[in-house]
Amino acid sequence: MSAEPHHKISATHLERQAYLYVRQSTLRQVLENTESTKRQYALRERAVALGWKAEQVVVIDSDLGQSGADADRAGFQRLVAAVGMGEVGVVLGLEVSRLARNSSDWHRLLEICALANTLILDEDGLYDPSHFNDRLLLGMKGTMSEAELHVLRARLIGGQLAKARRGELETPLPVGLVYDAIGKVVLDPDQSVQDALRQFFETFRRTGSATATVRSFRERELLFPRRVQWDMSVLPAKRVAILARWARAASNQALAQSAEERRYRRCWPLGQTA
Repeated sequence: MSAEPHHKISATHLERQAYLYVRQSTLRQVLENTESTKRQYALRERAVALGWKAEQVVVIDSDLGQSGADADRAGFQRLVAAVGMGEVGVVLGLEVSRLARNSSDWHRLLEICALANTLILDEDGLYDPSHFNDRLLLGMKGTMSEAELHVLRARLIGGQLAKARRGELETPLPVGLVYDAIGKVVLDPDQSVQDALRQFFETFRRTGSATATVRSFRERELLFPRRVQWDMSVLPAKRVAILARWARAASNQALAQSAEERRYRRCWPLGQTA
């Protein structure tokens, strides 16, 4: 691929590395919205077209599954540190919202890029934060990205409040209760769950103590049901790292199949592949 000339790119920029920042807000998006991830990884080709060598492109995807509003993103902090050290010629991101969803992080990155003479590239174009017009446009994009997040949250909360006013809002139920087909709260149809609950309350009425109830269950080797809820935001770091490798492999149309990854895929909570 021939180099694509651009007047904002100098020899100094090309001597440094090109940092590609890849992010999706949730792990569910990483699993289901694979096209966005592919488009983000495809920016590597854009950097090569602009004159950087393929080995100069550094991909940071450790923040997959984290919101852009989070201030403690390790990948983003690594990016900012590299820019501040003068190691980065251009920062690549599909759009501003991939890099940051809050003005403080975004404007901090713009300030450091301007001081370090680092360019920013997104799907729309190439910008030099040290130039007033480019910085003005980037600032407006950052503000719109933050406002978009506010609007999305407002819509979500507004929908929940409207359902609650109509008595239709479904919230997590305690063990032993479930929603039926028409949304009515009923006892869990699993007879073993019902039996365990009845045994629990009968034991508590007899003993009058929660500790004695637990001890009675333990002595009789009775099991108490519990509902398992997967928290997609606090998955082990190893699984997140494996998920990032899946996303990279998917962008190249080839999913890695090491023994460890196959084992984690079998126990993945959604039971789906990327």
